[in-house]
Amino acid sequence: MSFQPILPLDGYVGWRFLQKTLDRQQAAASAAPQQQRDEAYFREKIASITSAEALVADRRLLSVALTAFGLQDDLPNRAYIQKVLESPAKEEGSFVSRLADRRYKQLNAAFGFGDTYVSWNQIDDSFADRMIAAYRDRSFEVAVGTQNESMRLALNLQRDLADLAAQDSSELTRWYTILGTGSLRAVFETAFLLPSGFGALDLERQVEILQGRMAQLTGSDTISQFRDPEAIDTLIRRYFLAGQVQAIQDNAGVGGGALTLLQNGQASLRGILGR
Repeated sequence: MSFQPILPLDGYVGWRFLQKTLDRQQAAASAAPQQQRDEAYFREKIASITSAEALVADRRLLSVALTAFGLQDDLPNRAYIQKVLESPAKEEGSFVSRLADRRYKQLNAAFGFGDTYVSWNQIDDSFADRMIAAYRDRSFEVAVGTQNESMRLALNLQRDLADLAAQDSSELTRWYTILGTGSLRAVFETAFLLPSGFGALDLERQVEILQGRMAQLTGSDTISQFRDPEAIDTLIRRYFLAGQVQAIQDNAGVGGGALTLLQNGQASLRGILGR
């Protein structure tokens, strides 16, 4: 039987429970027999893979590799993944360099099949360790998502937003990365109760709106603020409360009072949690 996380509560209270039990639940997930077998197979076989064609031909290896980057849904798209892997990342205008989703670029960079100057000794024991660690994290998120998609997105945000904040890039580039990363974008759009037509706006306008909403929430419109775990928790708290408001709107047709309800909910929750 596959691992099933324990998620007895919804919303931010449920998120707090998951955070308190995270280490134990992740350890239980890693100990699941099927995951242990997949990890052992990857560790045994990956060093023998010397081409993108060989990797995509081994479905079991490819499954671990894709899951490590959150791309497990692309497992059937092996021709596309081979094209991603073989694209020269450092070549201006190459296939992978034009992709908006940075996960493909990360996958490409990890294996280096498309860049002939990369020495193949990058696939060694430490490479396998890094890939398996990422595979464990992502597999746990997938398991959580089968029960609660909001919890999965929050876990993803907790990791990826901190990584993005630490990157050596401009604030504008970071905001564009959020808009181009589906899981991050979904959290921000929900957190700020943005309408379905938001994505049709010019990218510059989307960034301006998100910056304005973020400044109202935290006092800063920068992504670099998310180096601080407290800033991430503030956004996650807002995300879950806004999700509850959205559910009320969807189920009961609540209109203009949604933002007031969200603000009242935030104040009440801060009181409950002593924040």
